[in-house]
Amino acid sequence: MNTAEHAEDAEHAEQLYLYIYAVTRDSDAVTDALDNVTGVAGEPVGGVRHLGLMALAGPVPAADYGEGRLPARLENLDRLEQIARAHQRVIDTVTATGPCVLPLRLATVFHDEAGVRTMLESRRSLLGSALDRLDGRTEWGVKVHALPADAPPAPAPGGPRTGAPRAAMSGRDYLRRRVTERHAHEKEARRVEEAARGVHATLAALAEETRLYPPQNPELSRHPGHNILNAAYLVRHADGPRFTSAVGELADRAPGDGIRVELTGPWAPYSFAGAGTSAMEAP
Repeated sequence: MNTAEHAEDAEHAEQLYLYIYAVTRDSDAVTDALDNVTGVAGEPVGGVRHLGLMALAGPVPAADYGEGRLPARLENLDRLEQIARAHQRVIDTVTATGPCVLPLRLATVFHDEAGVRTMLESRRSLLGSALDRLDGRTEWGVKVHALPADAPPAPAPGGPRTGAPRAAMSGRDYLRRRVTERHAHEKEARRVEEAARGVHATLAALAEETRLYPPQNPELSRHPGHNILNAAYLVRHADGPRFTSAVGELADRAPGDGIRVELTGPWAPYSFAGAGTSAMEAP
């Protein structure tokens, strides 16, 4: 530990900051739902109320969540996962009670309640508009993966052979076969991309808004197959059963098109809250 970290620890030994998870309408039902929920530091989570809005907040040690220490904590993947899971747990608990929730960015921290109230007041119009627009709606995530090819790659000319002897392949024949294989791969890629576009078109027609994200890294997703659609859909609560039923039907047909369909949610509307609703963004 360096001198600066020692100084920060001494300064913040007993000091607490406020970690903010989300913003919602002021409601006793929300605070009641949080009675048995703990946050990122194992702390009780409550509400900071102001002007009809409420920030879901929990006291966290300044020594761990101060500006000097927080970046290092977030660089540790195990700690980052723990923080992200606790952050999500708080938001999911409130979302399950029914009111619209605007999730804030991971590791949004204020020094005190006065700073939180200042944020709520300065963004009252923006936050209120977002809550009105998203009330009664949830976010669903859908990913489409191309199924891995079953056939093993063809052996290179002159490579080891197995099974019955075969006639030697000329260079021209080998090139011709490689061209045929490439065309087959390209055709299959077009087929699965067209199938993914069909999935998106079907689901977009059942949603109020959509967001398309870059394909997910297979090392992060831990799923076989290349991700070709990574989308979020904003769906009214009343349309939720119809939406999930449509996803189920698409998933049943998907293997025949060389794809796999994955559904996640329902979530608070992370993707649709809009720019500027984060407490850490400039108005």
